[in-house]
Amino acid sequence: MRLFVGPLFVVSWVVFFFLSPSCSIQPVYGAQHPPLDSRLTKNFIKDRSKAGALPMKSKKASSFHEFARSTSDAWDIGDDEDEDFSSSSSSLQTLNSKVAKATAAQVLENHSKLRVKPERAQSTLGDMPTNCKVIKSSSEAQLSRTSEEACVRTPLQKQQSLPLRPVIPLVARISDQNASGAPPMTVREKTRLEKFRQLLSSHNTDLDELRKCSWPGVPREVRPVTWRLLSGYLPANSERRKLTLQRKREEYFGFIQQYYDSRNEEHHQDTYRQIHIDIPRTNPLIPLFQQPLVQEIFERILFIWAIRHPASGYVQGINDLVTPFFVVFLSEHVEEDVENFDVTNLSQDVLRSIEADSFWCMSKLLDGIQDNYTFAQPGIQKKVKALEELVSRIDEQVHNHFRKYEVEYLQFAFRWMNNLLMRELPLRCTIRLWDTYQSEPEGFSHFHLYVCAAFLIKWRKEILDEEDFQGLLMLLQNLPTIHWGNEEIGLLLAEAYRLKYMFADAPNHYRR
Repeated sequence: MRLFVGPLFVVSWVVFFFLSPSCSIQPVYGAQHPPLDSRLTKNFIKDRSKAGALPMKSKKASSFHEFARSTSDAWDIGDDEDEDFSSSSSSLQTLNSKVAKATAAQVLENHSKLRVKPERAQSTLGDMPTNCKVIKSSSEAQLSRTSEEACVRTPLQKQQSLPLRPVIPLVARISDQNASGAPPMTVREKTRLEKFRQLLSSHNTDLDELRKCSWPGVPREVRPVTWRLLSGYLPANSERRKLTLQRKREEYFGFIQQYYDSRNEEHHQDTYRQIHIDIPRTNPLIPLFQQPLVQEIFERILFIWAIRHPASGYVQGINDLVTPFFVVFLSEHVEEDVENFDVTNLSQDVLRSIEADSFWCMSKLLDGIQDNYTFAQPGIQKKVKALEELVSRIDEQVHNHFRKYEVEYLQFAFRWMNNLLMRELPLRCTIRLWDTYQSEPEGFSHFHLYVCAAFLIKWRKEILDEEDFQGLLMLLQNLPTIHWGNEEIGLLLAEAYRLKYMFADAPNHYRR
């Protein structure tokens, strides 16, 4: 006998689930999952049915450091959030009730849209664990709906690696793809690949020509060596490359022998502890980065870089900058998609080569934007101000909309500059974006400004539809890019290039 699970049953189950004392609400970290602003937590559920609701006013930070502290996700995992939500049982009950009502409404909407079969809905609800957490990101909700099985998020444990996850959905995979998920090799792509191979195999690679070919994207097959050349890690002369790689790799592991044991010394404890906290949060949806061996590699890379650059040291966000290099250099030795690859299958020599190359290329990148990470991060502050002035000229309506609801650019663009949009885009899109960044003069600093402006204007309709401070901040911190691929990044870069052409050589056009 088949049982029909109707919308009312679903609503009842959801309300019971959220009011159950066994469930708790915890923030989700990593790309696409920023820490929630305290102001947003207090008004987590917006009542859009109330006409003429007054916009929520922001409490402006009195200083840059105060703002940085209020938006930082550098707290101990599992401590602060538990204290905040357990301090008052009555407030938790109220919040859970509101979340339950909103989620119940969402379930009804999804039920009508997806037309879930009764037996499938019953099976899904019956298998749902009782200790699951509330998903707080629209992009994660999209991701979970595309999975064939319910995705169970395990809580992060302090000083402990996350367990490996099952095969992840297509939308979170790293391999080159269009929005449809298909990576076709057209005749044009084959011709481009052959052009790259000719350039790379020549006695002295023409770097200007290589940059020109790389601007619209680098084929996966030749991306590792192309990135080494564009970053300045490898020489253009092909005869010198092998010796250069050998020497630089030995130099890096010399740093490991010289400095890595100092992580246990008192004056390096804070640095190492912060690195150890941040690494499990790096791309938490991709199993590759939750493997203990990979996390150990990241710890060494970040710690060595931090103590060799005392002017800045380690700053949150630098951990994200290792991942594209690691994935690209890993793909040189792995034919299948790398996001689920077990790195223990590689030899020790291969892993050492990937680690050293990732360290040096990340170092080359950071050399050009190090003022982003020195005291008070002046580079980021300047770029955010430049973005505000640029947007005021490009789209005055959007700019005035932010002013009307007291949204400061620093409140959302700080992360865009600090993480180079890595927490706003899937990793595959970041890799494609970096093809162009490494082809552009000052791509990671100067051109990135125009990419951020184009990225903001891309969402102008959604921005103008939001009519309060809370809605705008929630939108800008959870932009729906989870399904983006090469097509979307190509359009974004084309618009950024147009803006650069119009404004880069005319700085007075920033202002009226």
